[in-house]
Amino acid sequence: MSTQWRTRPIEPRDDAQMASVIREVMPEFGADGPGFALHDPEVDGLSAAYAVPGRAYWVVVDEADRVMGGGGIAPLDGDVPGVCELRKMYFRPQVRGRGVGEQLLRQCLAFARQAGYQTCYLETLAGMTQAQKLYQRLGFQPLSAPMGATGHFGCDRWYALDLRG
Repeated sequence: MSTQWRTRPIEPRDDAQMASVIREVMPEFGADGPGFALHDPEVDGLSAAYAVPGRAYWVVVDEADRVMGGGGIAPLDGDVPGVCELRKMYFRPQVRGRGVGEQLLRQCLAFARQAGYQTCYLETLAGMTQAQKLYQRLGFQPLSAPMGATGHFGCDRWYALDLRG
């Protein structure tokens, strides 16, 4: 039986499930200490954190409406005009490698363009090789240093995409 996933905007009922996804997936890649998104205050209340203009967050759900992953867009912290950040895009293992990440990333980028952002920034880890391949395939360029003030000093790879092209 093939599993069908769909994407929808996050709702308050999804907060605990998405927080669980983040808390399960990040340590898998060694991202469980200080300086990682795992410890951001918004993790437990993503629906509220993204329910303001210029922000959006989507979850990927299975046929039973169980949250299997998600990702969103928000202004880059640190007062960097015109720059948004791809945030908290994580998936349970059974969803990975099936095109779901690319579909969600394209949705995030479409929102970012519609919201008027000029650049999309993201932070990741060297060990997240499949994610980096996806980012590069969609045009993200590696940076030599982080942008903004995310507080995620544990990340060691940074990318940006010019949304105007």
